[in-house]
Amino acid sequence: MCLTVDPVPPPKSPVQTRPRRLLSRSLVASLAAATLVAVPAAAPPSDATSTYLCTGYTACSNAGYSHAGYASHSQTMYWRMYGGHNCTNYVAYRMVKHGMPNERPWSGSGNATNWGVEMADITDTTPAVGAVAWWRAGVAGAGSSGHVAYVERVVSPTEIVISEDSWSGDFHWRTIYKNGPGWPSGFIHFVDKQTPALVNTAVPHIDGTPQVGVPLRGYYGIFSPGGSPQTLQWLVGGVPVPGATTISYTPVAADLGKTISLSTTATREGYTTATATSEASAPVAAGSMARVAKPAATGDPIVGQVLTAVPGQWAPEPETTSYRWRADGVWLGAALNGRTLTLTRDLLDKTISVVEVTKRRGYTTVSNASPGVGPVVSGVVELQEPFRASGTARHGSELVFTPGTWSPADATATYAWFRDGVEVPEVTGSTYPLGAADVGRRITVQATVSRDHYVGLTRSADFGVVTTPSTVVLRAGGRKRGAVARVRVTAPGAPSPSGTVWARVGQHVVRGTLVDGVAEMILTGLGKGPRTVIVVYAGDGVVEPGRATAQVVVKP
Repeated sequence: MCLTVDPVPPPKSPVQTRPRRLLSRSLVASLAAATLVAVPAAAPPSDATSTYLCTGYTACSNAGYSHAGYASHSQTMYWRMYGGHNCTNYVAYRMVKHGMPNERPWSGSGNATNWGVEMADITDTTPAVGAVAWWRAGVAGAGSSGHVAYVERVVSPTEIVISEDSWSGDFHWRTIYKNGPGWPSGFIHFVDKQTPALVNTAVPHIDGTPQVGVPLRGYYGIFSPGGSPQTLQWLVGGVPVPGATTISYTPVAADLGKTISLSTTATREGYTTATATSEASAPVAAGSMARVAKPAATGDPIVGQVLTAVPGQWAPEPETTSYRWRADGVWLGAALNGRTLTLTRDLLDKTISVVEVTKRRGYTTVSNASPGVGPVVSGVVELQEPFRASGTARHGSELVFTPGTWSPADATATYAWFRDGVEVPEVTGSTYPLGAADVGRRITVQATVSRDHYVGLTRSADFGVVTTPSTVVLRAGGRKRGAVARVRVTAPGAPSPSGTVWARVGQHVVRGTLVDGVAEMILTGLGKGPRTVIVVYAGDGVVEPGRATAQVVVKP
């Protein structure tokens, strides 16, 4: 696996000294060659003894696997081990980081195979976080000098995660399974049994249904003693996701079908670090794209014209989009699939819609139909000369909506007349005779020109409110220095005209108000003799103005 050789006896003082005699380059090379292990390119089969999680200081760090700062201290010798890529120097560095002095705890050889022998009193077969995984020389994966590594996690009594460095090799994290000959020969408890361990009393858990694009929320585990700072790490299929160290995680397309779990690591000064992992979730389901806006088909539904599909809006946006055209809900066939559709005569009278099919990796395929366009017609009726409105909106008059000309000439016009917006069904031609029922009402007309398989046209006119002429009847009589004027106003279609009337004799004027079409006014201060009484009705907007005169004799 690696060489961890320090042939120099321990110094006489606690101060670290450089070895007096180093191994020759040829010896180092031969020993290294005898103990190097090739890193597999992929995860091992089910009967393998280990799985490599990362390789190299930088790559491991980027993937969330720490080297505890060794990359910048690797050239320093710890416990008089050779610096650089060296399993013994790396593990000695980790023990020093845990508070042990930089002095080898035994006086014999520093080779990895000698560690468990010299420290037999604290070596057993029980893995623990912070312990040293130890392999004797010659066992599977250890080479002729043995091997040591740092235990990062204990998943179960038969599965551990270690970090390690190797002579003439590289830095790794890997998972080791107790199902083959590669399991450590023992575990050396330099610090983990001397330092109290944090105890996990509740594993972390995840809220939410695992689905691509839908955030999951994680909750920290509980460790004793309480208040221990924790870090988070999301795992997909049991493999940590680089950078996924916050309280939430949103599954991506690559996670489809895999389980999600959450690991929390608690640290506390004076305690051994502890890690707990949640139960694995159900497999991640495909995501669902949410429709923000429906697709649409634009263009004129006329034979020979082209309809164009306007994409809908989705969240998230699809990666691919395709279009299928339908006529009266029936698919027109794969040959006509595409963004546009040219309308042919066999589509006459049919309503056209387009179905948008959207796809995105990790998401369910979604199809959505546009609103219909149509029915499809042969052409459009075009007006060549306009309609003309004539006539006065007055009781007894006739309103006329004279047709113009259009193309095609065999198109026909129909008319609808409206009284205050309500159609008058008994009038269907281009003329309208105004009667009493129309007085005070607004009269409008709409003409529709149509032809089979053509888009018709409509034209309309507003003739305004229908008025009615008034008849003013005046009865007047003289009296002493005055006169009395009695007025009655009538109008066809208006049974009770209202409004103001004025009576005048010379310079004398009196105002009156019609009540049920009647008003009486008295003029005073008139000179004796014959006089002319003039009455003027101002009208009320519907009933037209009118006037009348009468002769009276004013008495002295």
